[in-house]
Amino acid sequence: MRTLKNVLDKVLAAACVVLFAVLVLDVVWQVFSRQVIGDPSTWSEEAARYIFVWLGFFAAALVFSERGHIAVDFLVRKLPRGIERAVAVLVQVAIIAFAGIGLVWGGWRAAQGTWATNLTALPTQIGKMYLVMPVTGTLIVIYALYHVTAVLRGDEVATDASDVDDAI
Repeated sequence: MRTLKNVLDKVLAAACVVLFAVLVLDVVWQVFSRQVIGDPSTWSEEAARYIFVWLGFFAAALVFSERGHIAVDFLVRKLPRGIERAVAVLVQVAIIAFAGIGLVWGGWRAAQGTWATNLTALPTQIGKMYLVMPVTGTLIVIYALYHVTAVLRGDEVATDASDVDDAI
């Protein structure tokens, strides 16, 4: 499972870099075409919006993988080790439920519902753009399962906040 996580991390990191670079180029073109050429690009604003959404979702999944998200664990860290592990598993199960229901199922339904609706400025459909939700939801479920197995093995505790405390 660790190998799968590492491969997904590398793919997501590369996708984020590429999406960010494309976003920068797109916005530069948008400004250049409007300010210098005097003929604003008709597609670049809509492309920037969707690239930004995909970048945000992929970056959120990558941050979740690295356990870089915000965690308020002050009370949990005061509990006995066994209860702390149980809470950590419960949190990951809640994340799996949210990602599975909200992102995978809900995102798939949103994509299906708009599959035939064309974007106004780009030659594609809105449904294809909404596919980022089930894709990211699936990645988050995989990462949460990885974190659950790590907690059950004893490799992780509720959060990695102790690393932050050591750095301060």
